[in-house]
Amino acid sequence: MSGPLEPLDQSIVQELAADGRRSFTDLAERVGLSVSAVHQRVRRLEQRGVILGYTARLDGEQIGLPLTALISLTPNDPAAPDDYPQRIQHITEIESCYSVAGDESYILLVRVASPLGLEDLLRRIREAAKVSTRTTVVLSTPFEGRSPTL
Repeated sequence: MSGPLEPLDQSIVQELAADGRRSFTDLAERVGLSVSAVHQRVRRLEQRGVILGYTARLDGEQIGLPLTALISLTPNDPAAPDDYPQRIQHITEIESCYSVAGDESYILLVRVASPLGLEDLLRRIREAAKVSTRTTVVLSTPFEGRSPTL
């Protein structure tokens, strides 16, 4: 990205963050531009990488993945190459992978169907990445996935 967003682009981004399915017509009315101007600005924001994509947020309970956990990865061999994300990228239960400062190298956000599923996932992560893990099970989620305020 090249510098801070213009106020109109900030408004567009905030509106799309609140509802990514908002139509260009609705978006144009909300920010005070023509539909074609909004469409052009949105396309430019996508090209600049400000808008990374559009997704559906799913309810883990309703799709059969009620157990959410955070898994911290620590290398077994500190001299080993830092290629853990590539080693575990194929594991579909991993929703997010964060590189972090501190004792751990990475923290993963995962969703699984059961404690047994979590146990199996931990084994697969340890084998694929050659790391030790520390797991925190999420009991409830008061909120998540909020967009940053501009």
